[in-house]
Amino acid sequence: MHADPVISVRELWKVFGPKAERVVGSTVLTALSRRELLSTTGCTAAVRDVSFDVAPGEVFVVMGLSGSGKSTLVRCLTRLIEPTAGDVVFEGESIRTADERRLRELRRRKFAMVFQHFGLLPHRRVLDNVAFGLEIGGAGKADRYRRATEVIELVGLAGYENSYPDQLSGGMQQRVGLARALAVDPEVMLFDEPFSALDPLIRRDMQQEVIRLHREVGKTMVFITHDLSEALKLGDRILIMRDGDMVQIGTGDELVGAPVDDYVADFVRDVPRANVLTLRWIMRDKRPDDQLDGPELAPDVVVREATRAVLAAEKPVKVVANGELLGMVGDEEILAVIANQEPGS
Repeated sequence: MHADPVISVRELWKVFGPKAERVVGSTVLTALSRRELLSTTGCTAAVRDVSFDVAPGEVFVVMGLSGSGKSTLVRCLTRLIEPTAGDVVFEGESIRTADERRLRELRRRKFAMVFQHFGLLPHRRVLDNVAFGLEIGGAGKADRYRRATEVIELVGLAGYENSYPDQLSGGMQQRVGLARALAVDPEVMLFDEPFSALDPLIRRDMQQEVIRLHREVGKTMVFITHDLSEALKLGDRILIMRDGDMVQIGTGDELVGAPVDDYVADFVRDVPRANVLTLRWIMRDKRPDDQLDGPELAPDVVVREATRAVLAAEKPVKVVANGELLGMVGDEEILAVIANQEPGS
């Protein structure tokens, strides 16, 4: 990452329970498992020593099963939950040391949250729901309505400005939530399992919507989910959590291609590898008898997208970056992935 991170999380802990601070200050207690800590001290460590950076414009996904600490983590970023130890630095400023007034300002202008429960105001029209954050921020009526109308169009709800939330489907209500978050033009959008209550088809539409909006407005996003396919679809990088701990952080192809332990390997076991792995993961070294007049592809091309070209070529495909030959891919390597097994396994 070359640009300065928008968010830097450093050695973050959140412990719930009596005298939580002493847990973090004790090497004996921090070494205990979650269950041991609970039975010894009555405390639960929801987030344990987590550190990561989020780059400008990145979609950073935090993924884990229920109870892994991911929702607590995202709430610690804006101090909706007060961290026990560690730091959260936003654009060079420590969130931990911000006073109440500054914190309100940051939440109002710099961060926007989209929750699973849409939190729409039932007696307000869509237009007023979307303009709500701007109203709180002191924007005049004409300005906030103009901005609200823009983002309503952006999320595909033009024509519904005067509807009330209970007249809309779940997916449309979630779009209103999305528009409300976008209206204040935040630096960072925080999503906490926003689509998990929606049925699968609407959920897929909303994922596409987030991808489209990200392309169009380029916001930095932190997205919480328990769904691996959602994480792989949306995330530039993914952090996998378990019992409050960081297990692995990486791009989708890194998690699928090089899981750090059995827990991650289990998580990614059923992922269609051809949809995630790139040629970088399956290429082999050049052999003496390889002819080098075959087609060229870049190392970041996803296997599924390269399949037709490789199988149609009469010679192995060269994997080339910046004019340098990195490796070769032939039918054998491609077919091994499609059969969902590693080459040579």
